[in-house]
Amino acid sequence: MDEKKLEEELKKIWDETPISHSDNEKETSWEEFQLKAFSSKPQQFKPWRSYAAAAILIFAVAGAALYFNSNAVSNDDTLAENVIENSTSIIKTIVLPDSSRVELNPNSKISYSNNFAINRKVGVKGEAYFKVKKDKKHPFQVFCNETTTTVLGTSFTVKGYTQKEVAVELYEGSVEMSIKNQHKKWILKPGEKFTYGNKTALVAEFNRFMDFDNEKLSVISNYIQSNYGYKVTIPSEYYNQRITVRINKKEDLKTIIELISQMYNLNYEVNEKLKQITFQ
Repeated sequence: MDEKKLEEELKKIWDETPISHSDNEKETSWEEFQLKAFSSKPQQFKPWRSYAAAAILIFAVAGAALYFNSNAVSNDDTLAENVIENSTSIIKTIVLPDSSRVELNPNSKISYSNNFAINRKVGVKGEAYFKVKKDKKHPFQVFCNETTTTVLGTSFTVKGYTQKEVAVELYEGSVEMSIKNQHKKWILKPGEKFTYGNKTALVAEFNRFMDFDNEKLSVISNYIQSNYGYKVTIPSEYYNQRITVRINKKEDLKTIIELISQMYNLNYEVNEKLKQITFQ
């Protein structure tokens, strides 16, 4: 490989290194390194030795960045910079700085650091459902007791009310599970549940769908009220209408509303203040 090609490859690695600096700082540091590694002055050493040294330096920087990013930011003191607690009796929806959404259950809380844009780490106490915004350069991690859930873009629930057990249910995408001081990793697929308690980890399937088989439309209305907190009003002539449908248990409420609207040719109105949905 010629010097120009090697320089281009090393620049690519340098830019991908997840160091917590701005693009301008990265560019400045690259220019300083470039002057030293690819100087036009005559070299007293063999070229392959200079290239090898340059490559070692690049990967040493990358490794150091990965180490500090994966360990320092998971510190409880760092994550405690922003704490959101749900002391109400209903699920609370939170939009994180990266546009990821969290549905926080009652008696639960999450915490995250101020530099969340580059260190997407969240601590959980209690139960929360995450719908993660995709960002390949900055993996999303959730810390709950001794477990870490690492994702790129997906939706899942994390339950950890006590120190004794943690449960993670995956609805979409994929996640990697790890346990503090253990090297083993578990990769979950949609419909799989990871539990950890009494120093034992287990992966099993769970039902992520709610099936309505020839049920009255009023049954779905009751389901929406009990799971989303919205009271549903439908015309009396539709009370006994039958419906057969499969719904993801974590489906967006808007999707369910629009489905009913299209199936029965009904208009609807949502009153956010009263938490009420009216079909007509």
